[in-house]
Amino acid sequence: MRSVFSLKPFSESLPAGLTITGGIARDSNMLSVSYELRGPLGEIDIPAPAERPERRHGLWKETCLEFFIGEERSESYWEFNLSPAGHWNVYRFDACRQGMRQEDAFASLPFETGMRGGLFSLSLELCLDKMIPTDQNADAGISAVIRSGSGGLTYWALTHPGTEPDFHRRDGFIIGL
Repeated sequence: MRSVFSLKPFSESLPAGLTITGGIARDSNMLSVSYELRGPLGEIDIPAPAERPERRHGLWKETCLEFFIGEERSESYWEFNLSPAGHWNVYRFDACRQGMRQEDAFASLPFETGMRGGLFSLSLELCLDKMIPTDQNADAGISAVIRSGSGGLTYWALTHPGTEPDFHRRDGFIIGL
């Protein structure tokens, strides 16, 4: 079953009219995630596609689409970072912000991006076999970091349960998979 989402900004200091929507679905152990950014895209920094996308650290310091997956009733989880340029990374955590390490189960993370008019799209299909058993339920959190043309960052998520933007909080993983 596909869950559709609409991300909410943590604060209102963002380009007026920008929306971030998408969908996520798990069929057996195949996960599909898609994002659509609509609105005044000229006011945000969307990196151009790289000739050779690669695994990179620190993608959250620029425009980056992210999702988090954790096994139901477990403190451990994975963070996926996807740059519009095609760069990517996956991290594993033992608990909220604890034990961060690069997840080496993935040698690549191919995803597709597109830009036309006032729409930027990104889609990814991924097999979860290296992470979560097929019969294990999981929870997901969806988020984005958006860098404005002037360099400021805004933080978007399904929900913002704390007083500061924090995508790692498990009470923000509100989509069941």
